[in-house]
Amino acid sequence: MAELFVVRHGQASFGADDYDILSEVGHEQSRLAGEALRNMGWTPDRCISGTLRRQKETLDAMGFDRPREEHPGFNEYDFHNLLHHRFDGAVPDAVRGERKTHFRTLKDTILQWQTDGIVGAAESWQDFEKRTSDALRFATDTKARRVLVVSSGGVIGQLVARALQAPDAMMMEVNLQVKNTAINKFVFSGPRFFLHEFNSTPHLSGPDRKNLLTYS
Repeated sequence: MAELFVVRHGQASFGADDYDILSEVGHEQSRLAGEALRNMGWTPDRCISGTLRRQKETLDAMGFDRPREEHPGFNEYDFHNLLHHRFDGAVPDAVRGERKTHFRTLKDTILQWQTDGIVGAAESWQDFEKRTSDALRFATDTKARRVLVVSSGGVIGQLVARALQAPDAMMMEVNLQVKNTAINKFVFSGPRFFLHEFNSTPHLSGPDRKNLLTYS
């Protein structure tokens, strides 16, 4: 079976005016992830990212000599937009700046989005499901045997839930576990699509790299 490696982007800029930029740590995580794959003897036939800056910067920093393809279906859901509409434009300061409060609120918001919807949101849950399915088809409808994708935690959560045929709510449980530049391995053949390895970070192991292990 062919292999699809989906890597979460490196650490972005939480709390900054523009989240969609890799931090210095994010660049180093990305470089090490590419190095780890090459040390395994694994090099991709195709390299794909979403269109977000943090995703493209991660793939570029991984250092593979392949043209970078892009598919917007691998972009993260717009959590700023979801929070904005959930709170009618008045997102509490604690949700914006305190990590625990932010991620607890984000989880509740996504569960609401999945079940009742959020009025005025730019994207519905059903649209998110469809575009991630389209992106997966784009990556796996190929003769390539090794495909590398750089995406985001929500999309990875959705791909894992799909592979396991899990309920929608499992997407967010998985989303919150995914580490920056974690490697998630799937295998596929035609419509058959299976999870083989989840949230692996061998490139961030060891006491000298403990400060490189991040989740946002």
